[in-house]
Amino acid sequence: MFRTLGKSAAVKIPKSNTPRQAVILGLDVPLLLVLILLTVFGLLMVYSASWDASIVFYDSPTAIFVRQLRWAGVGLAVAVILALVDYHFYQKLATPALGVTILALVAVLVVGEVRNNAARTLLGGSVQPSEAAKLVTVLYLAVWLFSKRERLSDVTFGLLPLAVILGSLGGLIFLQPDISAVITVMILGGMMFFLAGGDLRQMVILLIVAVVVGWGVVWMHPTGAARVADYFAGLKDPTQASYHVRRALEAFVKGSWFGVGIGKAETKLTGLPFPYTDSIFAVVGEETGVVGAIGLVALYAGLLWRGMVISRRAPDEMGRLLAAGLALWISMEAFINMAVMVNLLPFAGNALPFLSAGGSNLVVTLAAMGILMNISRQSYRVLEEERRPFSAVVDLRRGNGRRRVSRPRGTGSVTRRV
Repeated sequence: MFRTLGKSAAVKIPKSNTPRQAVILGLDVPLLLVLILLTVFGLLMVYSASWDASIVFYDSPTAIFVRQLRWAGVGLAVAVILALVDYHFYQKLATPALGVTILALVAVLVVGEVRNNAARTLLGGSVQPSEAAKLVTVLYLAVWLFSKRERLSDVTFGLLPLAVILGSLGGLIFLQPDISAVITVMILGGMMFFLAGGDLRQMVILLIVAVVVGWGVVWMHPTGAARVADYFAGLKDPTQASYHVRRALEAFVKGSWFGVGIGKAETKLTGLPFPYTDSIFAVVGEETGVVGAIGLVALYAGLLWRGMVISRRAPDEMGRLLAAGLALWISMEAFINMAVMVNLLPFAGNALPFLSAGGSNLVVTLAAMGILMNISRQSYRVLEEERRPFSAVVDLRRGNGRRRVSRPRGTGSVTRRV
């Protein structure tokens, strides 16, 4: 669009493809809708998948649901606060947050409670530091890579420090053990290094080392080796897959295209392991069918899409790295969990974001969404500041309250004499 200034000057006023409603709210409206849908649907599915276990363990059909509802309230409050805090503030908090996370991971190994042959929690099972470590990894790497962006091609400033950071976090998490969290942290580090413009040769070296070390760790760990063996057996014959995967596939078969209805699944009552945590996607498949499962996948795809849009529009490189890292992390966690349930990947045991019961995962995920919303708000604010001078120019032309002077028309116009 052009507005004429004088007889010869013309200024192009940039048009924004951002919806006007989003600018008024200061938020990314599509992302907000995805957040609401995932949170509400997650609470519904937690209740559906946990009422029987709640009766067995707590003598109440709503105990687990109410606890998840409370954590959702805490997480939403955290998300609102972080949506209002300028993300540049994390430049000051990144290093202290990393230090606190490392101390918490060490505390888990020293005083953590052992559950299911793993020590992963503190404070009676209420806090799982490995979940917070994923968010802190994204925050710290976004700040660190942004500060080192001019020297990432130098091995001493790029690859080696990155290896130390990821190795420290990954090693402490592995000792719990939590192999899925280790894999998540390592993949996140590699992706963010790539997005920051890391040297291609270093990326190849990092990939080769990660594959070799990861493969060795998996085969050295008895649980990891068994899961990989079950995975390959399941690829050849689904009936030879692990018990967990076979029951999940059974749930999907029973659900067919449109599901048996919310709350009516049978597999969760007859031995499906961890139906309201790790296996909740199988419950979704049985109760809502293939259509419902595809809809859930679409919501996660929408979250990734909006996260990448926010990353592209971010005011600076730190915002772009942070937004991309958060969106990739959440969507990757979702993809791994859902792929595991249908034997597309070896069993990992990670939570399904927004859906799996668990306070630490839900609060940390909602906190990440709050940070994404703030990056979106900062983008809109910068956009409005850039457009304001052009609007002022237009107001000078058309907003002075005077009537416009009509131009001479045709050949019969009267010329005033001076």
